[in-house]
Amino acid sequence: MVRAAVLPAVGAPLEVTDIDLPDPGPGQVRVRLAAAGVCHSDLSLSNGTMRVPVPAVLGHEGAGTVVAVGQGVTGVLPGDDVVLNWAPSCGSCHACSLGEVWLCANALNGAADVYARTADGTDLHPGLNVAAFAEETVVSESCLLPLPDGIPLTDAALLGCAVLTGYGAVHHAARVRKGETVAVFGVGGVGLAALQAARIAGASTIVAVDVSPEKEELARAAGATEYVVASENTAREIRGLTAKQGVDVAVECVGRASTIRTAWDSTRRGGRTTVVGIGGKDQQVTFNALEIFHWGRTLAGCVYGNSNPAEDLPVLAGHVRAGRLDLGSLVTERIALDGIPAAFDNMLAGKGGRALVVF
Repeated sequence: MVRAAVLPAVGAPLEVTDIDLPDPGPGQVRVRLAAAGVCHSDLSLSNGTMRVPVPAVLGHEGAGTVVAVGQGVTGVLPGDDVVLNWAPSCGSCHACSLGEVWLCANALNGAADVYARTADGTDLHPGLNVAAFAEETVVSESCLLPLPDGIPLTDAALLGCAVLTGYGAVHHAARVRKGETVAVFGVGGVGLAALQAARIAGASTIVAVDVSPEKEELARAAGATEYVVASENTAREIRGLTAKQGVDVAVECVGRASTIRTAWDSTRRGGRTTVVGIGGKDQQVTFNALEIFHWGRTLAGCVYGNSNPAEDLPVLAGHVRAGRLDLGSLVTERIALDGIPAAFDNMLAGKGGRALVVF
């Protein structure tokens, strides 16, 4: 039995309780969690914006230590430190054959499995494959990445989603080049990672945009050279900071129709707008045909930072070891399992960066 935060039904409060976690079966690995990040995607799963089989243990951004392996596991051993990969690529679907592993059609197949049970015998599903909101979890070997040397295990949890997504949005999706101007909308965990990534890429002007004035210090520490408190004049303010042109690249990390539209309006003629935030079906973004022609901008979605975790994790580790990427600065709160609902509330209120569950 291990402690876990269980989502009993969509829209219901999380319940921290004991669950019966079985020994790993063939191809499976049991991991003792060191830490798990609380991501906006977990909130979206809990409130029904994104679908998840329930009851479930959420949490998809985590790192820990292998404690047991099942038959046929060859890539890890007990005692190995690992980062959870919630979206493992199958290697055989159409997207994988094109090298677009972040769009793997089978990446989330494991989320429908029964991986544990409550104390009364109710089946539990692993939210986004890995069920990181628990003291221990059992996952497929494909959901694990070896932790590179020199990375603190607790901070490494952030590599599993926030950093791969924010860094990838800048380097893979938007392809920011040295000297370009960048605006990042939303200074949460992913936004803070995107700001650091823009700095690493050599962006000249880096504008952070958020509804909260209190996040300016966080944003500037991550690399922002300018800070704009979101308002109806945001696009105009950003153009004023970029010789009336607009930024070369806007990265939207919020997932609201109004923010996506503002990010588009803040981008120069011929610029690139990359949408990272996950919005609901009710969030409709509209453009007229003439402006699409006139502005010549590119609007693109971004899934998991368009990253290949197996290839990108060693690159990120290199940035961490060199001091270019500061994982700890993304964390504004370290909590226990029972602190997750409050962390959800803070996200809804636009407060703080990343909350990290530390076991």
